Amino acid sequence: MLGVVAAALGGPEVLQVTELAEPEAGPGQVVVRIRAVCVHPADVAATTGEIPRGPVQPPFSPGWDIAGEVASVGPGTADFGVGDRVVGMIPWYLTRGTPGGYAEFVAADADWLVRLPDELDFVSASTVPLNAQTAHQGLSLVSLAMLPAGSSILVTGASGGVGGFAAQLALQGGYRVVAQASHGDEKWVHDLGAHEVVPRSVDLAEVGPVGAVFDAIPLGEAAAAAVEDRGIVVATRPTPAIVPARGVRQELQLIRLDRELLADLVVQVAAGQLRTRVADTMPLTEAADAHRRVLAGGLRGKLVLTVG
Repeated sequence: MLGVVAAALGGPEVLQVTELAEPEAGPGQVVVRIRAVCVHPADVAATTGEIPRGPVQPPFSPGWDIAGEVASVGPGTADFGVGDRVVGMIPWYLTRGTPGGYAEFVAADADWLVRLPDELDFVSASTVPLNAQTAHQGLSLVSLAMLPAGSSILVTGASGGVGGFAAQLALQGGYRVVAQASHGDEKWVHDLGAHEVVPRSVDLAEVGPVGAVFDAIPLGEAAAAAVEDRGIVVATRPTPAIVPARGVRQELQLIRLDRELLADLVVQVAAGQLRTRVADTMPLTEAADAHRRVLAGGLRGKLVLTVG
């Protein structure tokens, strides 16, 4: 089979299309024929050695979020049968790219996968696991801080994958959402239902004070300036400490796989209760160019690699 491997740490040029042995399903596993794999900034960070939880040693395959069909089933695996449509998240923070999703076939633990409803296509489905789970889990930290329903939450990067889901899920939770949009992308964020949309160029200190900030970009101090004293800031990467005298609670949200949560989020997207968007698709063999496009910025939606 064909796969994409990072032969060294570096830029997109380190990604090589190569022939790999087709995997076999072990106990509790299935082999997934990949139809779509989402390209995340985390994939780019892995190849450059900047991924949280420490750098990875090459060679490895990038790729967290996959969608496809079950090609074979390993011993003791009862959850899926050959031909089942599935979507899931390779817990890359555990596999460290062995496996990764940039391949024609992947041997995946059944616990990494959920059934894909017929109403949702492979490409759109592949944009859900990492983004939506990160958003939901980060907002759970806000809920644990006992922020009352109706309070204002600022979501940075609401044009993006994690931020877009965070804005929608915050609305479901009964919060008033102030969403920051990329330049020229305000309509998309407004259509997600945000109560107030502010441009990327605005001084966020003038937006607050809000009870909480979901800093999806993250912006760090610029976003923290909007939160009230003794509020909470949840960021998706480590950010500088906030002045202690303000009593602001800082939380770091790194993804963890939650199969039950993923199944619910996928069903919501399939039913139109949550929205996602795809900027473009590219063949798996053009993964290096896909990374270049992510690095260049300006994408409106996720970039997805397709197979077959």
